[in-house]
Amino acid sequence: MRESYDLFVIGGGINGCGIARDAVGRGLTVGLAEMGDLAGATSSASTKLFHGGLRYLEYWEVRLVREALRERDVLLKNMPHISWPMRFVLPLSKDMRFEGGTPTSKLLGTVMPWLKGKRPDWLIRTGLALYDGLAKSKYLPGARTISLRGTPEGTPLEDRFEKAFEYSDAWVQDSRLVVLNARDAQARGADIHVRTRVVSAERDGGEWIVTLEGERSGQVRAKMLVNASGPWVGEVIKGVVRSNAKEGVRLVRGSHIVTKRLYDHEKCYFFQGADGRIIFAIPYEDDYTLIGTTDAEHDDPDRKPVCTPEEQAYLLAFANGYFKRDLTDADVVWTYSGVRPLYDDGASSATAATREYVLKVDDAGAPVLNVFGGKITTYRKLAEAAMEKIEAHLPTASGGWTHDAPLPGGDFPVDGVQRLVTGLETDYPFLSPTWARRLVRHYGTEARDVLGDAKTLDDLGPDFGGTLTGAEVRWLMSREWARTAEDVLWRRSKLGLRVQGAAVARVQQFMDDVRAEGSGAA
Repeated sequence: MRESYDLFVIGGGINGCGIARDAVGRGLTVGLAEMGDLAGATSSASTKLFHGGLRYLEYWEVRLVREALRERDVLLKNMPHISWPMRFVLPLSKDMRFEGGTPTSKLLGTVMPWLKGKRPDWLIRTGLALYDGLAKSKYLPGARTISLRGTPEGTPLEDRFEKAFEYSDAWVQDSRLVVLNARDAQARGADIHVRTRVVSAERDGGEWIVTLEGERSGQVRAKMLVNASGPWVGEVIKGVVRSNAKEGVRLVRGSHIVTKRLYDHEKCYFFQGADGRIIFAIPYEDDYTLIGTTDAEHDDPDRKPVCTPEEQAYLLAFANGYFKRDLTDADVVWTYSGVRPLYDDGASSATAATREYVLKVDDAGAPVLNVFGGKITTYRKLAEAAMEKIEAHLPTASGGWTHDAPLPGGDFPVDGVQRLVTGLETDYPFLSPTWARRLVRHYGTEARDVLGDAKTLDDLGPDFGGTLTGAEVRWLMSREWARTAEDVLWRRSKLGLRVQGAAVARVQQFMDDVRAEGSGAA
């Protein structure tokens, strides 16, 4: 471990890990400290989509949408194991009205008052045409109109929906995205410290003295800091680096519910609400449906975000406006919530607050870059933009490189998943098709490294259920900084939906035993 760095990053979410990866790949010495687990907060609590943000067009955020849409292809190419295309179904109804306050709805209400809050079909079709035009995707087909009468897409929906628009976006395993960025950064020379809090950072001439507590304790020096602490960006500005930065953060809570699978096809639904908001209903982890998200103000980053009863009721009622089956609280098997650290642009509501990222450098002495906002889809572009500001203070040996660099396990074609799955089934005949696919969707070409030279199920060590074995847990401990059963079950995977009760304690005991053996620490 180094004692001195060119760049030290505070925060192990997607922005921090993405910046650390880009910076070390350009020749800087880089350290990163995360106070908890990688992706332990916002970055593991997203809606898990690589998308342009169709609804952001209503706020005329065309640059943001264009950047995100162009990024989808880059990300699909570089991580085809953890990201894949999805089709979205947007049901249309003649009686669909809303009370939205977007710039578009206000303009329509002025020019065409007879619409009375309705999003006309032609407006949605125009938006989708613009969406496809901005994207120019090589991998994702464009929008089209489909029938909901007697079709799989229409079967779970109320009969009043007769047709829909269908368009493309993509899915991503968000917390695995963070871990793989951290792994690639480490492989290129970065020091990644988890469960390590930055207690203070003091300017000392042209450098920072950074005090750490936790798994990595003591002091390190750095020429420049990056404050990518997500919801805590404001607290770090005031309490850690004690900067006079004027920019503020707006904390917006997004909550999701998970139910048993509600329909039989693999497409997602995009539902419009009477309040002008939208939600998604998405196939999730084979046997479930993910529904979200909300937009609610959140006043304290240290207060753990949870899906409140009111938010759960809102999501259920929203979904019940579309599905034939009326969902109740009894249908919800899990909820989660995350806090989006948006740049405070003074918007009138959480929904209207900008999703643009904002990067500000305080260079009153040794410089610090503060990162506000950002979407998971544009994390790589955010890192490139951050590097432009960093390079004004720390010249690098090379330029941008991440556009064509696959993440660990992603070195195969976008359409190559099934070939990898078939190969695993052939070489490891004890795997079920579902198990083989899960391993490929988690580890890509590294799935074979996880399985090693196993010939039978017994060779993989303890079976914890849900296709989780001791061999995989050891891998996650030794290669991906997993320290607890929660790290394994809810961030490195979502197997917590299947591995429950006493089995969770068994996983933790196994991890404790492995650690006592002196192995299994990343």
